[in-house]
Amino acid sequence: MRTAYQEQLSELSDRLGEMCGLAVVAMERATRALLDADLTLAEQVIADHEYIVALNRQVEQHALRILALQQPVATDLRTVVGSIHIAADIDRMGALAVHVAGISRLRHPDCALPADVRASFAEMGARAVQLAATAREVLLTRDPDKAARLREEDDAVDAEHRHLFTLLIDHKWQTGVCSAVDVALLSRYYERFADHAVEIGKRVIFEATGGLPLHKQMV
Repeated sequence: MRTAYQEQLSELSDRLGEMCGLAVVAMERATRALLDADLTLAEQVIADHEYIVALNRQVEQHALRILALQQPVATDLRTVVGSIHIAADIDRMGALAVHVAGISRLRHPDCALPADVRASFAEMGARAVQLAATAREVLLTRDPDKAARLREEDDAVDAEHRHLFTLLIDHKWQTGVCSAVDVALLSRYYERFADHAVEIGKRVIFEATGGLPLHKQMV
């Protein structure tokens, strides 16, 4: 009976890892679509989000079944309950990638990004994807030390987000209000995507230790 129970917990972890892997691919493709004005890739990101949504439902159902039938306690209880929250975080990461792809699709055949911010978004996209990849490793290894390092990796995304807003409020911005809105929204999408990866790390730390790290809270 205990062997079957451990297999159920392992399956829960594997599904979360699969979900996070899909979120990594989604943001990687969304960023390429944005930088290259690639309509086909943008539409693929939007269509593929249904797989993340389906896995989110599966994780929730699986976790609730474990709670009802196995009545886990202590670390196992935190892991099962935490998996529901983590799945929701990953689902939101996928949705944010869809938002990026949506703006790319909306502005096609033009690129949604002015030339002077393309490098910033290439950097922000690469760092966000790496954060999500690290979050996936954390989910599969349950390593609280690696989970804690996600916050440090997120600092670079936050810095780029602030830099872009500095450019937007500069009186030299010449590409118009519509472009400014696109840049502001896109920057926010990447910043929130990274925040959800950090939140996954926080939840893994809580599962392992029963305590929360003292850093940024999700809202």
